[in-house]
Amino acid sequence: MAKAKSEKIAFCGTGRRKKSIARVRLVEGSGVITINGKDINEYFGTETLKVIVKQPLTVTNTLAKYDVIATVTGGGFTGQAGAIRHGVARALNEANSEFRPILKSNGFLTRDPRMKERKKYGLKKARKAPQFSKR
Repeated sequence: MAKAKSEKIAFCGTGRRKKSIARVRLVEGSGVITINGKDINEYFGTETLKVIVKQPLTVTNTLAKYDVIATVTGGGFTGQAGAIRHGVARALNEANSEFRPILKSNGFLTRDPRMKERKKYGLKKARKAPQFSKR
């Protein structure tokens, strides 16, 4: 027999940036942000990455209203922070559709399409060519 969960309503959102993918859940709470089972201060070292993650919540004045539980894979720290921000914005949009114009005008709902360019044959990197010598 399945047990009934006494959990609060959760809003989900998936965010992506570069190679990072974040699955974000917003649960009504006091504003605690947990990333991969760790606190945000423990996971992200620099203050700018913490600010990036909190931007959608700050703009909509819901920083103390929701707890954020995020699971992030792939990429580096900056890409992961961008992916979490995208996921939080999508979850906020799901929670309250009145936030959509605010989130859209700040560009939080738009997926950043910039990706790493692939390496081409005959070159050392995506665009760097071997040194040319006439003789």
